[in-house]
Amino acid sequence: MKRLRLPHSRPGRLALFLVPGLALVGLAVWRGPDTGLLERAFRAVDWKWVAAAVVINLFSVAVRAYAWNIVIKQAIPPPWPRRRTVFSAFCVGLLGNAALPGRVGELARVAVVTRHVRRRPGTWATIVGTVFAHRLFDVVAAVALVLYTLYVAPIPDWAMPVLGVVIGIGLGLLLAGFLLARRHHRPLTEEIGALRRVLHMARHGLTVLRRPGPACEALFFQLVGWTAQLFAVYTAFLAFGIDASIPRAALVLVIMNLVMIFPFWPGNIGLVQAAVAAALLSYGVSYPRGVVFGIGLQVIEASVGIGLGFLFLAREGFTFAMLRRMPEVTELDVDEDERVERIA
Repeated sequence: MKRLRLPHSRPGRLALFLVPGLALVGLAVWRGPDTGLLERAFRAVDWKWVAAAVVINLFSVAVRAYAWNIVIKQAIPPPWPRRRTVFSAFCVGLLGNAALPGRVGELARVAVVTRHVRRRPGTWATIVGTVFAHRLFDVVAAVALVLYTLYVAPIPDWAMPVLGVVIGIGLGLLLAGFLLARRHHRPLTEEIGALRRVLHMARHGLTVLRRPGPACEALFFQLVGWTAQLFAVYTAFLAFGIDASIPRAALVLVIMNLVMIFPFWPGNIGLVQAAVAAALLSYGVSYPRGVVFGIGLQVIEASVGIGLGFLFLAREGFTFAMLRRMPEVTELDVDEDERVERIA
């Protein structure tokens, strides 16, 4: 019995993902059940604002990927990965975080980038360090957004203690990142354990935190990306006929990011909608309408990451099953780091 093989050409791999997906969408439209409230609500959607929100989200993804590219360039010597490679890896990471539980997407984007750089001792660990450094800039943007929201919007009581804990942990990690980045780099010795060796190499990924110019540049693009996300939420309000304002958009963005810190199941679907609807009650938006808005907003937010993520996943020659096994791939990458280090 012959084994089925994936197409070798890029168009063939793209078709392998797109054709079944389009067939499922067509089947859902043709045979989909009457969803009542959902159907009536989505009929009233202004689709030009939906398209605008998707474009704004695409811009947000592009500038945040560019910020990560700045971080990578400070961590490893040239030749550096191309911008489109970093963008591709970033989108695959968004797909992994949206479609799978946990934070598998962070490992996925590391795996994509390491395939396109010259393998040196500790390459995988260093790229992991760049992901951590990139996320630290998110902490700065998130804290600024939360402080703004505290002054302009009524944050639900249930969210206040959770926000306090999350911000405290985030600021602690930010401080730890700066301290680790500025710590003197001692040469590796054969006596240190494998874990300490990996951590030592991961610190190279924090190099950007020691260089004010590139750090400010990366932070600027992260802030631009978060601002774009804020306006995407604002535009989504317009699409669903809900009174739009920057304070409301800031509140929803805070709540969504709070709920999505750790995906217990793919996209935390259901939990996101419940949290968004509860937050909008203080603005007079009914709970069912808030749930419908939460569904639409999550679709808009995920459309760029999932859509481009699948395209770039196919371009890299990966399958979704391989994405689900990313923790196992990570173990192989660590072993490869050790092998390269022994050769060096």
